[in-house]
Amino acid sequence: MARFAIRHLTAILIALAVAGWAVFYLPGTPSWMIVQLKQEIDARNGAGAARFVDFQKVVVNAGNEMVNERAGGGDVVTQFIGKGAVQLFSGPMAALLQSWAVGKVDDGARQLQMPAGAVAGAILLLHRDGDAAYTRWQDRKGRVWEVRMAREQGQWQIVEVKNVKQLLDQLQRESGNNASGPPYAPERPPAAPNPSP
Repeated sequence: MARFAIRHLTAILIALAVAGWAVFYLPGTPSWMIVQLKQEIDARNGAGAARFVDFQKVVVNAGNEMVNERAGGGDVVTQFIGKGAVQLFSGPMAALLQSWAVGKVDDGARQLQMPAGAVAGAILLLHRDGDAAYTRWQDRKGRVWEVRMAREQGQWQIVEVKNVKQLLDQLQRESGNNASGPPYAPERPPAAPNPSP
C-alpha cells in the first residue's frame, strides 16, 4: 500500500484538493446556490426554491427601478412619492409574489423551469465581489436576464432581477399568445337577451 501511495502521490494530492474544495468551498458559492435552486425547481419543491430568493428585496428593487424609469430620473417629488409607495406596499406584494412562485414551482410551470444550458451560462458568466454577485444571460426566447445575489447570514439569495418590467411585459405577451384572449382580462357577464316587442 505504501508503494502505491508513493507512486501515485500527485494524483492522491490532487484528489484530496478537489474533495476539500467540493466540501469546504463550493457550498458557500453563488454558483452552488444556482445549482440548488435548479434542483428544487426540478423537484417541484416551491418552498425549497423560495429560500433562495429574498422576495422583499426583489420587490423593492423592481419597484424602485420602475419608479426611476417612469420619473426619468429628474422629478424628485415623483421619485420620493413612488419610492414611499414601493416601501409601503412591498411587504404584501412580496408575500403575494412568494405564494405565486411557490405554487407555480409546485405545479411545474414551464416558464419557471431552468434549462441546463441557462444554468451553465449563468454560472460561467457569474461575477462575484465579496458578498455580492451577479450574472447575466439570454434565454432561448431572447429575453435577457440579469440577476443579482447577496450573501446574508451565510446563505446566498437572489435580491434583484434587472429589467423586470420588460421581462413581465414579455411574459404577459407570451401567455396572451397561448390563451384565447388577453391574460388577466376580466370576464364579461353574458349578454342579456333582447326583449321582443
